[in-house]
Amino acid sequence: MKLFAGLGNPGEKYARNRHNIGFMAVERIAAAHGFGPWKKKFSGLAADGEIGTQKVLLLKPDTYMNESGRSVGDAARFLKIALEDIAVFHDELDLAPSKVKVKVGGGDAGHNGLRSITAHLGSNYKRVRLGIGHPGSKHAVSHYVLNDFHKVEYEWLNALLDAVAKAAPRLATGDDARFLTDVARFVQPEHVRPAKSDATSSAKSTTPDRKSSALASKHPAGERQSKSQSAIAANLKKWLAGRKPPD
Repeated sequence: MKLFAGLGNPGEKYARNRHNIGFMAVERIAAAHGFGPWKKKFSGLAADGEIGTQKVLLLKPDTYMNESGRSVGDAARFLKIALEDIAVFHDELDLAPSKVKVKVGGGDAGHNGLRSITAHLGSNYKRVRLGIGHPGSKHAVSHYVLNDFHKVEYEWLNALLDAVAKAAPRLATGDDARFLTDVARFVQPEHVRPAKSDATSSAKSTTPDRKSSALASKHPAGERQSKSQSAIAANLKKWLAGRKPPD
């Protein structure tokens, strides 16, 4: 079994905060893959289901961000889920909005939810880093992450969450590279994908083909040849008319 844990803070007050993008990701995965209802388990809300051929438990810790490790640790120990089968979805200040990276292990980069999970389980779990951008100053970080996404950000946010949900089967099978490739492909709107240039069709319509060019180049020579043959025939006719019949 796999454990996909989304990080955030519980309650309607925090529901649309940038810090809660981890919650949003697992909620979108649950909806896209027909998971069962969310139930109170492991000091959080959990939903069981399958992603592709993999059984997965989705988890939203109800402990507030700073104590996320207690919830994730309880679930992992009870279900005997190995660290390599745990993926944690969280907000990432160091990535531009809508960008996604996956890494295993490493530091916590000041993220209190990751720090708590590492304290309970160790660091060798998978982190799905969901870019939210940086406010530009470290003094503004707390205010930035604990405030809602602006309405103008919903377009890229929804595209990203949908892409993560669609690509989740890759993550469930451990194919992180294909997961990232699929997310990048799905997140790009149709209207910004490279389209076939009209230049090719335009060039075809304005440039004569080889056959036409050949015919055009042969036409003057053919016309001259026809006139020459006519002149020869006329002269021969005159010559024959001028000859006297034999005696």
